[in-house]
Amino acid sequence: MIDLARPYCEAYPTPVRNTLQATVFHYNGGMEYGARLLVFDLDGTLVDSKEDLANAVNVALASFDLPPLPNPVIYSYVGDGASALILRAIPPEKADLLPEVLDRFLAYYRRHLLDTTRAYPGVVGALRKWAGIYRMALLTNKGVGMTREILSGLSLDGYFFDVRGGDSFATKKPDPEGLLHILREAGIEARETVMIGDSRNDVQAGKAAGAVTCGVTYGLGASGFAEHPPDFTVDRFPDLFSRIRPAE
Repeated sequence: MIDLARPYCEAYPTPVRNTLQATVFHYNGGMEYGARLLVFDLDGTLVDSKEDLANAVNVALASFDLPPLPNPVIYSYVGDGASALILRAIPPEKADLLPEVLDRFLAYYRRHLLDTTRAYPGVVGALRKWAGIYRMALLTNKGVGMTREILSGLSLDGYFFDVRGGDSFATKKPDPEGLLHILREAGIEARETVMIGDSRNDVQAGKAAGAVTCGVTYGLGASGFAEHPPDFTVDRFPDLFSRIRPAE
């Protein structure tokens, strides 16, 4: 729940993100990780959804005569769920409009989930190739209903034994609750699990659960890896599978 009594910057501090600097952060070494379970983030990891999100934000802002934001600014606000995204997008003095702007955003975005959203290069082929080798699940801070619709629309829904969203649990990433639930459901140890994502939230959730963490540098939040480094990074999605091997 959002506490509107808290200062804007305290309630949802704006993350520092700069995708232009993402490739600066590499934590690769030469180690290969044994894995049985792969848990993926969605936005910025499997799918490039940033333009549809930005369009929906600006439509919602315009509905209340609030100033539009440049797309790169909106991209920097993505990753902590819809409420945090809209709270960051509206002027602090208009925080009382949050519920209405959020409703408008969600109503528009639900109708435009797949206007420009596509899987990143190599995602479909890699998932198809490796789905029979590793168990795969998805954990995102996006609502689970919209998540399932995007996966279905992009023919990605057949690869994951479990799909969980930001409304599936009482907490969102970086809290490890969702990841720990998936581990219990799969019956797989954390040390044999890799959490793959594009932001500090994924790294923090993975480390808190005891999993190996992989950061993808092509996503929206890779600059956060400077403060919260993953165990290793990849610049292209298929490169993940050259850094892991089936656990014995």
